[in-house]
Amino acid sequence: MAAQRPMPLYQSRSTVRALKIKAVTYSREPLEGVPRGEAFITPADGRYAPFWVNEPWAMKNRPQPGGYFVVHPDGHQSFSPAGAFESGHSPV
Repeated sequence: MAAQRPMPLYQSRSTVRALKIKAVTYSREPLEGVPRGEAFITPADGRYAPFWVNEPWAMKNRPQPGGYFVVHPDGHQSFSPAGAFESGHSPV
């Protein structure tokens, strides 16, 4: 990930870093309508550069515009739909 500054902090049971996603583009054509390949994530906040996530992560998490790319304190990365993330986290 090539963010130019630390991602914003959010508080829930633990403090996580997260970016709201504006757009997701995959490196390979969809197969039977299902996205595949590495994913190029464009953050909604223009202060952060777009970045790639690898294919295993993208296929497991299926990031969507409007949701959040989340980095947990232990370094684990995940995707959270907007409703779930926003109802359980507050900006720090």
